[in-house]
Amino acid sequence: MTYEIERLIPDQKVHARATRYDPGGNGINVARALKRLQCAAHTFCVLAGETGNFLERLLRSQIDTLTFERVPGETRINGTAIERHTGAQYEISGVGPAIPHTVLERLLDSFVATADGGLGVLTGTLQPDLPEDLYATLTRRIRDQGGRPVVDAQGTQLRAAVAAKPYLIKPNHYELAQLARRALDGVEEVAVEARRLQRSGIDLVCVSLGARGAILTDAANSLHATAPPVSVRSTVGAGDSMVAGLACALARGDAPEQALRLAVACGAGTVMRPGTELFDAAVLSGLMERVSIRALDL
Repeated sequence: MTYEIERLIPDQKVHARATRYDPGGNGINVARALKRLQCAAHTFCVLAGETGNFLERLLRSQIDTLTFERVPGETRINGTAIERHTGAQYEISGVGPAIPHTVLERLLDSFVATADGGLGVLTGTLQPDLPEDLYATLTRRIRDQGGRPVVDAQGTQLRAAVAAKPYLIKPNHYELAQLARRALDGVEEVAVEARRLQRSGIDLVCVSLGARGAILTDAANSLHATAPPVSVRSTVGAGDSMVAGLACALARGDAPEQALRLAVACGAGTVMRPGTELFDAAVLSGLMERVSIRALDL
């Protein structure tokens, strides 16, 4: 849920100038973006209560295939408030329902089976009651069956997943610095750390850098893409859009440079949109033409 307001004032009622309701969550955002890219995807999630029913209705028109399990409680609602004049953005994440172990196992087994030898995207912050190594476990399961696990996570969840050697990881600058346990100043230091991770056994390392674009490192090259200058309305979903761009391009066999170009264009297209809305596919070709890519000597 997104509110556009003039100004957030403590202890006063603030009237919204515009309101949006979008299905959200990192994995769902990736699926929504893949739909806009005309890349078929299967989405797996847990739904609960009346908010879960509302989410299901929203999802049906915005993704391809939905598999879900119902649990007691209510699906969480995340809120974003954006000040029109300052551009300041305030985000609040709700609390989701508890997921019984048997339900989780059933859903994850279905996810892994569907991923098969293709791409399986693991993204978002896990609930506190879930194992921190869940993404690592799923990474190994997908790898073992010949698939390509993609991980976009942070903190201990990312650290555990990295040890399991995913096909692709996409941390942002801050998350990469957390993983490295040191400050990473400038594009070159980020690229050096990305190369270190790639050499540890990860096929592709993509680091999003906000307005400075992104780095993509594979065995052959380290590439830096400069993002096209755009008017920023909201950053919600930009990283998820990048993951979708990478996944779509790699699934259809595009070269890493083309995958990076599409990913950066998807991210730039999303920051141009209000609230939790994602990019307009019609503008992507123009944005891709404005993405410049250079090879780094690493």
